Amino acid sequence: MSAYELDLETSAETGSSGGSEVTMNYVEVIETVISSLQQDQSAMVSHDETGGYLWKFKYGSVEVFVQLLGTSDEDTLNVWSPILKLPVTNEAALVHKLMEMNWSDTFEARFAIVDHQVVVCAQRTLAELSPAEVSRNITIVATIADDNDEALQAEFPAS
Repeated sequence: MSAYELDLETSAETGSSGGSEVTMNYVEVIETVISSLQQDQSAMVSHDETGGYLWKFKYGSVEVFVQLLGTSDEDTLNVWSPILKLPVTNEAALVHKLMEMNWSDTFEARFAIVDHQVVVCAQRTLAELSPAEVSRNITIVATIADDNDEALQAEFPAS
């Protein structure tokens, strides 16, 4: 896997087949969204030999990760942001709070626990995915993570 700093100067080029069907360039769409959200030129991208991409950028007080596993309809766009390392004091109350927030506060995203940390995440297959949905998923994850990380860290300190 190669890693490099992200040059966010994107072109307006999109592919087309037969003139009537436009194929979205997911990489360009993602990089355009990240360029509008990133702070301090923090965006980085890795590309692997199987055609997958992984971006990382800073948004407020959180790091946001965007993963594109490929470009077929069956591939997925994954967006996540770690907000709290586990274990914490009163984990039962934390899980209860996260479940309530999943019901009322997360739109298409959700809180989850992975690799001993609480994350805000969203996942979507590429089938019929629009540029607006790409933008919305990345923006919602980044915003919810930034809006909640410090409050949750204060309420549930490390144990």
